[in-house]
Amino acid sequence: MQPKPLDRSKVRALIAEAELSLADSPHPERARQDAEALLLHVLGRSAPDRNRAWLVAHWNSPTLPKVGTEYRALVGRRLRGEPMQYITGEQEFYGLPFRVTPDVLIPRPETEVLVERILEWTAGRGAPLRIVDVGAGAGAIAVALAHHLPKAQITAIDLSAAALEIARENACRNETAIRFLHGDLLAPVAGERFDIVVSNPPYVAATDRASLSVEVRDHEPPMALFAGNDGLDIYRRLLPAAWRALEPRGLLALEFGYGQDRALADMLAGAGFYPVRIFPDLQSIPRVVFGWRPEAACQTT
Repeated sequence: MQPKPLDRSKVRALIAEAELSLADSPHPERARQDAEALLLHVLGRSAPDRNRAWLVAHWNSPTLPKVGTEYRALVGRRLRGEPMQYITGEQEFYGLPFRVTPDVLIPRPETEVLVERILEWTAGRGAPLRIVDVGAGAGAIAVALAHHLPKAQITAIDLSAAALEIARENACRNETAIRFLHGDLLAPVAGERFDIVVSNPPYVAATDRASLSVEVRDHEPPMALFAGNDGLDIYRRLLPAAWRALEPRGLLALEFGYGQDRALADMLAGAGFYPVRIFPDLQSIPRVVFGWRPEAACQTT
C-alpha cells in the first residue's frame, strides 16, 4: 500500500514541509523555529499573546490555499538568507515593538546596554534633559529613551530620509514625542547644546565585509554598517562635533564593535573627554563607551 500523501493544507504539513526546506538555510539549527514563526506571521498570530500555543491547538487544522502560497513565498525568502525581521517587518527592542525594513539596521540586543546605561546615568536628575541620537535608524534608541524619559527633549538625526520615515512611524507607534531631523551627524543642530549625545554609528571595517553573515552582508543597509578600513571613520568625525554640541558635564555615549574599545577610549581621551568608561554587553564583550565633557577644559585635538 502506498503511503497516504500529506495534506498540504494542514498546519502540521505546512510546517513539516518548511522545516525540511529550511534545513538548507543559513541557519539550519533554527529551521523549525523559523518555520513556525513564519506561519504564525502569515496567519496574523505572531503577537506575544497568540504564539506557539495556537499551533499546538490547531496542529491538524486545515488552512486556505492562499495561506500555503504566501507561506511558501516567505519560506523561500528565508531560505535565501533574508533576516526574519525583514520578512515579518517586526523586531522588539527594550520591550517595545518596532517596524523594520531593509532601509534600517535591525535593532540588536547589545544596543539595549547603551540605553540601559544612559537610563542609569540619568536616574535622579531633576531637570529635563536634552538628548540627541545621531544615526537614529529605526529609532530604537531614541524611542526607548523617550519612553522611559517622557520629560526629556529628544532629537533624532539620520542621513537616510527613508530611515527617518520608519523612525517616525515607530515613535508614533510607541506614543513618544521626538523631533526628527534629516542630515549628516550633528549638522542639523549646529549651534544647539545637549546634555547627552548618543550614537550607534556604522562601525564595521570595510575589510571585514566577507566575514559577515549572508543575512547582514546581503540584506542590511551598507550605509548603516561600514565605516572605512578600520571601522572608526564615523567616530573621527563625530567626536569633535559632539564636543561642540555638549553642555559642560555633558555625556557622549557610543556603541562600538568587537576589538575597538582601546582605540575608541584613546580617541575620546585625546579629544578631551574625561573620564572615559567602557561597559560590556551581555556576552561580557566591551560594547559601550561613555565620555564626559569636563566643566572647564580645552579640547586637545
